[in-house]
Amino acid sequence: MSVGIRHNWQVSEIGAIYNTPLLELIYQAASVHRQYHDPTKIQVCKLISIKTGGCPEDCSYCAQSSRYKTEVKAQALLEKETVLNIAQQAKQNGISRVCMGAAWREVRDNSQFEQVLEMVKEVTALGLEVCCTLGMLSPSQAQRLEDAGLYAYNHNLDTSRDYYNTIITTRTYEDRLNTINNIRQTNVTVCSGGILGLGESVGDRLSMLHTLATLNPHPESVPINILSQVTGTPLENQPEVPIWDVVRMIATARIVMPSSDVRLTAGRAKLSQVEQALCFMAGANSIFSSDDGHMLTVTTPCPGYDADREMLNLLGLSMRSPYTATN
Repeated sequence: MSVGIRHNWQVSEIGAIYNTPLLELIYQAASVHRQYHDPTKIQVCKLISIKTGGCPEDCSYCAQSSRYKTEVKAQALLEKETVLNIAQQAKQNGISRVCMGAAWREVRDNSQFEQVLEMVKEVTALGLEVCCTLGMLSPSQAQRLEDAGLYAYNHNLDTSRDYYNTIITTRTYEDRLNTINNIRQTNVTVCSGGILGLGESVGDRLSMLHTLATLNPHPESVPINILSQVTGTPLENQPEVPIWDVVRMIATARIVMPSSDVRLTAGRAKLSQVEQALCFMAGANSIFSSDDGHMLTVTTPCPGYDADREMLNLLGLSMRSPYTATN
């Protein structure tokens, strides 16, 4: 199967892909993946929570919301030296991309933002791709991040436009799209995807993919997250997402956004090596790894560097270098 890059997808077309018989879908997605990417390379990323907890938003899945009683306690912004040490250790373990996340509703023009800009400059100077996820951004803030050397900005849609208000009420879908548009006015790449397991329908998943796949250009990075149920949040009792749903979502994203990196992100710790291998076959070419067993907070487990190296070696895969063009 050979496909070109399109931005005029219809929801019905995406649905037809998603509902293709599973093994045929995986084959088609694997063929597209090989057309645009090196199938032997996986980008391994590290997520650093530079400002944990105390977020005023009400995202129903999130341990860091101040509205819910979870294990996560609000903490101050990390010191730059601490972040640099974590990034340096990650680089020594083969990590090529470091994402710095802050539990903020939006970026404010204050001393904390100045500190983040310094972190971006110095982690970039280590030779790593730097991604930030800091909440909503103004055009001028996006420009300042570009000037500091930022490579990517993450701002997920989470789910479909129609289902969104069921999960979050403290900002709108348009707010999210506006932030993506503000990033697009710079040379910073866009990272935007969603979460499976929020109680959404298949139609919601297709709608979210449609929104992403009709952006021009497509996000350079599309994370597919699996809900980590957090005690104390409204979604703590959500059922697990079947692996076949995860594989279908990854494969469909790969076909409709062929040049994007499709990232198997939060929730990967739930998956066996065999299940992860299926995700790689279906077009996932990026994972997050950890030195402490957590992706972002104590409530989000993440496989460790050693376990991931062992798995990649077993599958004959290698870690991708930073700034490697994939299309």
